[in-house]
Amino acid sequence: MRCLVTGVAGFIGSHLAERLIELGHEVLGVDRFTDYYGRELKDGNLAGLRGEPRFSLSTADLAIADLRPLLSDREVVFHQAAQAGVRPSWGQSFEGYLRENVLATQRLLEAARTHGEVRKLVYASSSSVYGDTDDVPMRESSRTAPYSPYGVTKLAAEHLCELYRRNFGLPTVSLRYFTVYGPRQRPDMAFHRFIAAILKGETIRLHGDGEQTRDFTYVSDVVQANLDAMEGSAVGVFNIGGGSRVSLNEALGLLAELAGPVRVERGEPQAGDVRHTLADTAAARAALGYVPRVALRDGLAAQVAWQKKVAGPR
Repeated sequence: MRCLVTGVAGFIGSHLAERLIELGHEVLGVDRFTDYYGRELKDGNLAGLRGEPRFSLSTADLAIADLRPLLSDREVVFHQAAQAGVRPSWGQSFEGYLRENVLATQRLLEAARTHGEVRKLVYASSSSVYGDTDDVPMRESSRTAPYSPYGVTKLAAEHLCELYRRNFGLPTVSLRYFTVYGPRQRPDMAFHRFIAAILKGETIRLHGDGEQTRDFTYVSDVVQANLDAMEGSAVGVFNIGGGSRVSLNEALGLLAELAGPVRVERGEPQAGDVRHTLADTAAARAALGYVPRVALRDGLAAQVAWQKKVAGPR
């Protein structure tokens, strides 16, 4: 397949592009290289792709660029690009979230329906669309009520995918990711911050009592879900969870075993943080054949090993 991966220099996008190349597909990756975190980290994410004859890289802003050259001969689009982060999405930052998450997605969908030969567009949605609810496990039929501006923009883009599918017949799949972790995780994400603090002997700042739970999903399982969506005929919206729901306190206990002593300073919950997440993945299993394979301990061990390697000798 001739594939387009947006956000290719990011955490999930780089893993997905590598796997597509390993499977023999051709990948055009696009990234805007925003300054949300360091360019050197994004360049590191791309290290395994540089020099691959079936990989090419384009630097472009999806919100303003002419998208026709990116889509002219692409068969599958994996739309991973987004402005991430729940807590920074309030206030004046919201304009950027609208631009990167909603406008860019609409332009990509419009270009995909009017140019090229796109046979499937796979969109990276988020469990944030469900908001703060005690109705768990979360099902695709559950009420969506985002609890942060970030969640609002992810749901809006997901609705756009459904609109283009229903009105124009563009085959779209929206995958609602649940707390993805693993090597190359963004430095602002919880496990990255926790592991970095442990390795430096620093105190972890934990917002809330630590009894909030998350359905943690290892990055290779998310990559496989994207491949399943590409290869199958299913369209629509699907939960992608890891089947590893634990509290943050339990996760910190695992990290203490894997990385070293944990010191915690507890603070107040932050605006936009939900109490619990848990994915019902029955629909993804039935339609896509999706089954998570990586247990939390194994996935955390891999992330700890990667962060130790990146951090270098102490």
